[in-house]
Amino acid sequence: MTLETLRESIRTETQIPVNSQHIYHNGRLVTDATKTLQEIGVVDGDMLAVHVRDMQGSTGIPESRRPGAPSQRRVPDSSTAGGSGSDNTSNSSSAQIDPEFLRMQILRSPEMLAHLQRTNPALAQALNDPARFAGLIHQNVNRDSDERRARQDQINRWNADPFDVESQARIEEMIRQERVMENLQNAMEYNPEVFGRVHMLYLDVVINGKTVKAMVDSGAQATVMSPSCAEECGIMRLVDKRFSGVARGVGTANIIGRVHLFQIKIGNLFLPCSFTVMEGKSVDLLLGLDMLKRHQATIDLARDRLIIQGEEVAFLGEAEIPKGFGKEDDAEDAKVEGPAGTTIDSRSGAVEPPHSAQAGPSGQHSQPSAPTAPIVAPAPAQATVSAPVVAPQASSGRSGFPEESIQQLMDLGFPREGAIHALQAAGGNVEIAAGLLFGA
Repeated sequence: MTLETLRESIRTETQIPVNSQHIYHNGRLVTDATKTLQEIGVVDGDMLAVHVRDMQGSTGIPESRRPGAPSQRRVPDSSTAGGSGSDNTSNSSSAQIDPEFLRMQILRSPEMLAHLQRTNPALAQALNDPARFAGLIHQNVNRDSDERRARQDQINRWNADPFDVESQARIEEMIRQERVMENLQNAMEYNPEVFGRVHMLYLDVVINGKTVKAMVDSGAQATVMSPSCAEECGIMRLVDKRFSGVARGVGTANIIGRVHLFQIKIGNLFLPCSFTVMEGKSVDLLLGLDMLKRHQATIDLARDRLIIQGEEVAFLGEAEIPKGFGKEDDAEDAKVEGPAGTTIDSRSGAVEPPHSAQAGPSGQHSQPSAPTAPIVAPAPAQATVSAPVVAPQASSGRSGFPEESIQQLMDLGFPREGAIHALQAAGGNVEIAAGLLFGA
């Protein structure tokens, strides 16, 4: 194989023009394109370095700005003789390609054949048809030539007026896109694992004699259970619906209520746990930070285990993980009913006041003693209970609540601001507010 043939092979695989390729062997530039690799002294195990220079015709972007004009960006021409140089280069490259020689070379090399099957399946299928293969090669060359010519025409238009703000902005965007593509190529070459899908951490949990595949998520503030799982485990009867509300994050989900205490089994341990029963999630059970922190659990990713009170429980393998996670139905209502007659946009999370939701009396006003359900803000695809947000309450002093109610909560050891927030979430009910503070 001659050096010229090697350059053509590199151009076919990388789209780097032959004139931009500078091949080095043992640190020395190889210039004689008529010599074979054996004549140059290349033996098995040697490494050839390809240095790419002067690729204006391919990228059209210089690495540095022109001296004397630091505030301008200018894209150099592809050739020194105007637009005709680009055409001549394309025609000469097309004339130098021998499709039959390239086809035979690919058929003799399993590595080149495998690479062609991945990058250009249509061309790989035409390897056994010389006429079709040659036609596809010339078609690709002509298409590349047309794209380079169109790109060069565009660059010439931008360079016609270096003081044009719009042209400078487009050149800046071109440079940015080149950097993004370069970053993507580096990631695919040096860190390809980032493009793979990371499966979540699941383990088997026994609740009331039923085995449930629970997801361990230290980013979720609360432990969440789906209504269907609560029904199957027979604990739906223990749900306290006074803790109902709407969880808001990426989308919304209705909170049915809370199971304050129930025993679960992880490995050989029996542990007390509380659950927030929530609709709209494909996970049956999500073990949140409240449960993990309470029992001082450790997630050991190196050993792929959950260590809790000295008990080591192995996480489930990828084949055992439920397949429905992350495939929730997007066709949900645009508006979700919230507390106190408010409505919540399921996509943006915006809370609308009662007057814009419904005109007229609402059934919620006929029960003044019922507590107002909190609106919590979870992280994406997780249920995390954060500071509740409710509709404005009737004013009674600066805080909007009786001073006696605030003082009762402060006597329990909570700060005044926290007591006021809890009363807002509980609709003024001191007992529910205390429960929220103790459960926070």
